[in-house]
Amino acid sequence: MLSLHGVNQFYGQSHTLWDLDIQIPAGRCTCVMGRNGVGKTTLMQCIMGLLPLKSGAMHYQGQDLARLAAERRAALGIGFVPQGRQIFPLLTVEENLRIGLPARPDRARQVPGFIDDLFPVLKQMLKRRGGDLSGGQQQQLAIGRALAIDPKLLILDEPTEGIQPNIVQEIGDIIRRLVDELDLTVILVEQKLPFARRVADRFVILDRGRLVAKGEMDELGDDLVKQYLTV
Repeated sequence: MLSLHGVNQFYGQSHTLWDLDIQIPAGRCTCVMGRNGVGKTTLMQCIMGLLPLKSGAMHYQGQDLARLAAERRAALGIGFVPQGRQIFPLLTVEENLRIGLPARPDRARQVPGFIDDLFPVLKQMLKRRGGDLSGGQQQQLAIGRALAIDPKLLILDEPTEGIQPNIVQEIGDIIRRLVDELDLTVILVEQKLPFARRVADRFVILDRGRLVAKGEMDELGDDLVKQYLTV
């Protein structure tokens, strides 16, 4: 579904992504892993067009992503939940959910009903301001907002960061439902190893901006964990 070839990125003189070749298969959850500062969020921002590629190619369902403006990627069916959630705190829950609807190819103006099924707590809080929600509720709102555009690919950058354990469990269950029941493709950036093992089908490990390992999640051995994931 998504392929990256020879992707490079810089911050000033610092080379942050090095010749990345990554394939994201359709209908599965791929977890991008690695310690802090290895380039995971930078990679997600490149996929979304928030950072331009220095070099390399990126294709989504055969279409050249690298030449598309960031605002056009949502219309292709790419949903993004950034690190830190970044909901609109002064808008209501309903307004947050509806804000991306103009990007839908079908021009629908109603939030899909399945979002109520996934996040029943949001249905009870539609008129409440986003900033008044708890951290876990805001994370659910951020995911619901991304799903409202009816994406085929959903990118989740650290969705469990700062979230209470019971909500972490719910988010994991929701990700699996999205993949197993709705055939959604998910890219998950995650550092919590037990969560990643429970939720993801595949893994990609970055170290200092380089791809150092990839494979099926059940192939992620203790040697890789100790070398690249353990702080």
